[in-house]
Amino acid sequence: MVQHHRASLLLHQQQRNGEEEGQQVTAEEGVGKMKELRRRLVDYACHHRKHGHDALLRMLAGFALVSCLLLLLPGSPFSAAVDDLLQMGRTRLDDEAAPAPAPPCAAVANGTICCDRTAMRTDVCVMRGDVRTEAASNSIFLLVPPDNSTAAAAAGQYERIRPYTRKWESSIMSTIDELRLRAVPESAKAPASCDVRHDVPAVVFSTGGYTGNVYHEFNDGIIPLYITARQYNKKVVFVMLEYHDWWMTKYGHIVEQLSDYPPIDFTNDRRTHCFPEAIIGLRIHDELAIDAARMPSNRTIQDFRRMLDDAYRGRVQTIIEEEEKAAAVALGMATHGSIKKKSALKDNKPRMVIVSRNGSRGIENEDELVRAAVGAGFRVAVLQPRQDTELAKMYRALNASDVMVGVHGAAMTHFLFMRPGSVFIQVVPLGTDWAAETYYGEPARRLGLRYMPYKIKPAESSLYREYAKDDPVLTDPDTVNAKGWQVTKKVYLDGQNVRLDMARFRRRLRDAYDHWVEQRQRDGTEETMVEG
Repeated sequence: MVQHHRASLLLHQQQRNGEEEGQQVTAEEGVGKMKELRRRLVDYACHHRKHGHDALLRMLAGFALVSCLLLLLPGSPFSAAVDDLLQMGRTRLDDEAAPAPAPPCAAVANGTICCDRTAMRTDVCVMRGDVRTEAASNSIFLLVPPDNSTAAAAAGQYERIRPYTRKWESSIMSTIDELRLRAVPESAKAPASCDVRHDVPAVVFSTGGYTGNVYHEFNDGIIPLYITARQYNKKVVFVMLEYHDWWMTKYGHIVEQLSDYPPIDFTNDRRTHCFPEAIIGLRIHDELAIDAARMPSNRTIQDFRRMLDDAYRGRVQTIIEEEEKAAAVALGMATHGSIKKKSALKDNKPRMVIVSRNGSRGIENEDELVRAAVGAGFRVAVLQPRQDTELAKMYRALNASDVMVGVHGAAMTHFLFMRPGSVFIQVVPLGTDWAAETYYGEPARRLGLRYMPYKIKPAESSLYREYAKDDPVLTDPDTVNAKGWQVTKKVYLDGQNVRLDMARFRRRLRDAYDHWVEQRQRDGTEETMVEG
């Protein structure tokens, strides 16, 4: 599903690449100015060296000449430092000269509706004033007072919105409930009274669409919810369309980090809820990403990751205590001290989690992979997440791991649970290069993981046993993918398994182990410096 309408996203990426090329031109101009600065400094130093006969002048000229040579030396740390300082100053001046424009609907007058429909992925509407829900008609009303001339002018405004973040996919958007937003005079036919009056804003969104796929649950829902709601510091009420009890059971710990209030099931709660403001729809930046430049307080994906720590810390601790009690009972122990000591000793080896798949894109020689990883020095755990797997248990396993290995697919979304600095090895089957990099590779780097893709050879794919060796399915997957999503899904996503060439893959295991050693040494050095 995540590759659906790939052409639209590719067009979006080409537009971004054009912006990056413009930035590169600016950088090249800056390099030219730096060279000119260095030339003038050399001329100045050389001039005084030639004509100055005084001993002090000669000494100063000598210092100037040495300084200029340090600046001119390409690999010199002094040269790099000066470049960084000049770039910092140039960036600051540029920022002061051209402040980023405020996003649409950033400022909404009381008694009005503003809808931002400029984004490719989502629509967002803001209603401010006396906002009232009416589930029976799938409507949200804004009552306009007659003594407010600005608001009175907005009376009669009517908008429609499907609050889900895949606006460009008409097929899935047609399954999302449409809300009607109406600005009406107080005397008009609208909910006459409030059954529940809230003194904080509402954020209205759908948990329908591709919900049930963990990638879409995070990319289309959880991260956009964080982007939209974090600024309210939990003083916000979530109003959900296509409400699912299982969704709240699965993500309740995260929802509690974003709101102090119980969520509202819009369709089944027939009471009239009144709010001073409502944001309908969620903002989304990119695939599993947060753009700090568009966030209050410049929050990043690392801040989102820290929120996950807060969300699951309590539940994970409870799970650990329950396991220790069960182990103590089984061993007839009165205390848990020796269990904790034994667990601590295991940390002498790096911990690897292999995320296993059932069905398509499974690793046919997974047992061989486990043996190779153990032989390379890892302590290995194999996880096979199911739809009903408690997310806190997945979080506990991956948050404590040093390396995650898995084949491209929705379960790779769990890299979000790993600590920055950990290793993520994504096995990339034939025909999935673009999706693997776009949906998981680049987002993992932004989180601060060491991303090590393992792109399989044709002989490592089960398709090698089904097609002729010169078939485009094996030799030119891009041509096959160009035939459309359904072909890609049938051939590469649903019709392919992997048999790893362990001689090749052991190199990835060695690289991951070496990275772990370097991290431990670096962490040990930093701890020593702090103690000193």
